[in-house]
Amino acid sequence: MDRAPSNVYSVSSHPRAGESALARRLAREIEGEVLFDAASRGRYSTDASIYQVDPVGVVVPKTEQDARIAMQIAAEEGIPILPRGAGSSQCGQAVGAALVIDNSKYLNRVVSVDRERATAVVEPGVVLDALNARLRPHGLWFPVDVSTSAQATIGGMAGNNSCGSRSIRYGNMVHNVLGIDALLVDGSEYHFGPVAGNLERLAAPAGYVELARKITRIAEREADEIEARWPKVLRRVQGYNLDLVKPASDWNFAQLLVGSEGTLAYSRRIHLKLSPVPRFRALGVCHFASFRRAMEAPQHIVKLLPTAVELVDRTMIGLARGNPAYRSVVEKFIRGDPDAILLVEFVGEDRDGPADRLRELVELMGDLGHPDSVIRIADAALQRDVWEVRKAGLNIMMSMKGDGKPVSFIEDCAVPLENLAEYTDALTRVFRKHGTEGTWYAHASVGTLHVRPVLNMKTDGAKKLRAIAEEACELVRKYKGAAYSGEHGDGLVRSEWIEPIIGPRLTAALAEIKDLFDPKGLMNPGKIVRPSRQDDRSLFRFKPGYAIPRIDAALDWGEWSVPGAASTGFAAAVEMCNNNGHCRKFDAGTMCPSFRATGDEKHLTRGRANTLRLAISGQLGSDAFTSDEMFDTMDLCVSCKGCKRECPTGVDMAKMKIEFLHHYHARHGYTLKDRLVAYLPRYAPLASRTARYTNALQAAGKRWLGFAAQRSLPKWRRAAFLGSLRSWKSSGKAGEVVLFVDTFNNYFEPENARAALAVLDRAGYGVHIARASEGSRPLCCGRTFLAAGMVEQARTEARRVLAALKPYVERGVPVIGLEPSCLLGLRDEFKAMLPGAETDALAAQALLLEEFLAREHEAGRLALQLKPLAEKRALLHGHCHQKAFGAMPAVQRALSLVPELKVETIESSCCGMAGSFGYEADHYAVSMKMGELALLPKVRAASEDTLLVADGTSCRHQIADGTSRRAVHVAQVLARALA
Repeated sequence: MDRAPSNVYSVSSHPRAGESALARRLAREIEGEVLFDAASRGRYSTDASIYQVDPVGVVVPKTEQDARIAMQIAAEEGIPILPRGAGSSQCGQAVGAALVIDNSKYLNRVVSVDRERATAVVEPGVVLDALNARLRPHGLWFPVDVSTSAQATIGGMAGNNSCGSRSIRYGNMVHNVLGIDALLVDGSEYHFGPVAGNLERLAAPAGYVELARKITRIAEREADEIEARWPKVLRRVQGYNLDLVKPASDWNFAQLLVGSEGTLAYSRRIHLKLSPVPRFRALGVCHFASFRRAMEAPQHIVKLLPTAVELVDRTMIGLARGNPAYRSVVEKFIRGDPDAILLVEFVGEDRDGPADRLRELVELMGDLGHPDSVIRIADAALQRDVWEVRKAGLNIMMSMKGDGKPVSFIEDCAVPLENLAEYTDALTRVFRKHGTEGTWYAHASVGTLHVRPVLNMKTDGAKKLRAIAEEACELVRKYKGAAYSGEHGDGLVRSEWIEPIIGPRLTAALAEIKDLFDPKGLMNPGKIVRPSRQDDRSLFRFKPGYAIPRIDAALDWGEWSVPGAASTGFAAAVEMCNNNGHCRKFDAGTMCPSFRATGDEKHLTRGRANTLRLAISGQLGSDAFTSDEMFDTMDLCVSCKGCKRECPTGVDMAKMKIEFLHHYHARHGYTLKDRLVAYLPRYAPLASRTARYTNALQAAGKRWLGFAAQRSLPKWRRAAFLGSLRSWKSSGKAGEVVLFVDTFNNYFEPENARAALAVLDRAGYGVHIARASEGSRPLCCGRTFLAAGMVEQARTEARRVLAALKPYVERGVPVIGLEPSCLLGLRDEFKAMLPGAETDALAAQALLLEEFLAREHEAGRLALQLKPLAEKRALLHGHCHQKAFGAMPAVQRALSLVPELKVETIESSCCGMAGSFGYEADHYAVSMKMGELALLPKVRAASEDTLLVADGTSCRHQIADGTSRRAVHVAQVLARALA
């Protein structure tokens, strides 16, 4: 993978005056970014755990040399060091009062791939999905397939000794790491790899040989204790892997670093063992009427040699069904109302092997008393969709609203399969004893079931956490398991529970190992060795005294308000971010376009949500919520709404930005540019009537107004759609519709509205044109006002729209729109501005043109005769809001009505324009960078006879400016194809 380009939008590498001597020295001596301001440190103070600890500062190294220098400077200053990847760890490994070294932005190369030997060398910041995308053409993959594969870095996975769904076949991280090039805190650099039984023949630096000799002696000395106390299950990731050190035979020194959570050394490069990609897969979904029966089955299923056996329980199924991103997939593989399901996968090099094993599974389930309980899935696409739902399970759980949240602390208990049913029954009784419940899911194949009891960490959660942890630890010992460090590591939440499982003698041996590598205790202190207490509330995200003052919100946030919760409304919505990092995706979906362009934590949905939470809770100082720093944090959010659909916990940053801007501008006021953009619908009638002069004026003054000189601005049209259609009447036989024409398609591209009208009329519909009362200006959705935070002005526009459409809505007439950001605002922001039955009714009937046509076609009601076009191929770019509301399938179906037209959808995030965002001089470069990530190269590569389709007016403008190609609205494609 190519190294990420330098980002001109990141926080300055030069700390401000008054910052620490450490920061100033770092800024002088490294090329990378040095982040010591309060907001930046706050963004790195959390991971996906319950903890929050401010780091001393953050370094984002551009080169390996930067990392070396940063470690050297910190060591000389006596400052702890914390290597970090995606920051998605669930146990508090990635937080601490240390200098954080963030590898994820620049140190993310795939250094080499050896196809013949099936090996690769990578830098620590490379993301697993990015690595596998690079390996796919070679027929290889890295098979430690963690559910966070879209954001987890290989360095973080090595630090945690990650496992994944298919560990029963491929093993854990420790079984797939061949070597590690590591940097010790004293400046020594060694390649940790295979070690022969006779250390005298080891060709390596003297320091490395001596370290290996001392580690070997510890393992030899403690051999009997290791045999007696070390857990014998596959999923055992607590402490250091001392059990893998073999004094009398060959062993791999790198295996001691795997799982060490950055407490021993900094992993500079990681050498990986790869596996061939299986040619064929088959998936069986086993349904169970009771959870216990589901727990009894894995010990028998594993004898069929599956690659995975994954559990999903009733609660998880219900949450997935309630999530719009997963609902349709769930309905394809869940039959009825099971208490639990097991996903059982088989692979092979020929089609018959997995199919035969699947038949054996069906027979086995019948023998176990579950006849006709298996849904067989051979389709590869559906298999991928099913696994995506399972992978999202952890974060789907976290979508629960209110102060009570599923808390990660005992979720990785690993017990032998024959004890699984009894163990889960016993732990469920423990939960009930303490007045809570847990949701079970994950790796039934290896006896590691993730379970998170629901606790309120703002009140009595810490007390219950301690009590449940003690009883769970006793249960694990009773059933000969591996404490509760079976997968996600130790960190702050589990390190103190190492000793109860392996005993004081082996715990002391781990401390010896730590001291050999890190005598001064500077590498990620407090993890694994000499830990803090799990329930130390001073380390929690919600510390004693945490509170958020009342915020007089402009929008309705009632959906997030739970009776009795300390945080309600806007504050509760902000707190929904649990730092899982799903927004760090780089190659699919919409979220998060600004992060994809900059690589900065600051410009990530998670980074914004964290900054908002810290600001509104007073942790960044007084008035931080409406500060310029907060504005800078929110600035590159393009309001794509990708997070509204794709964030597993439902963080809606587009809506939060509207709320923020409302409060910010109430304090700071508006610029002339802000007002010109926001009030565009108000002065549009005059601008249209004087189009020739208006266009000349805006072209001459765009630089002065703050618009990019490189941009062409939309051209006003004198012949606006509504003005040229004063006497339109339609009385079709297919039923009534009302066409809502937005400001952009009325004044800038009226041909789109005319095309839509022609298509609807030809299909036999009686088309009403949505108009305001006689003599008043045209209707507007209020989008431009919302983009500036002018909620009251937008609310005024919404009331006008509701009044004009009320007669149609009352008699069930579909309301059809063309511009996604406008029409879909009727389904979203209208409900936040004016909650109630009236907006709910309008939202239920508001449809994009293609949604309406697709619905009518599927119902057999669409009588639309279309002919083939000269172009036989169409390249489709979806508007972000179409993606966020699941409308893209309807766009594809509408285009498929055109005979012989082959449609390809571009896999892209935001085009980069996002309304006025890309027109602004301050945003031009990052706007183009967003477009260049996928959309613009794909358009340039398309042949001249390819039809380019984009429903968003700003999307079409980006394509025109970035490629000199013209894209058209779906309505125009269909109108051209009218027979």
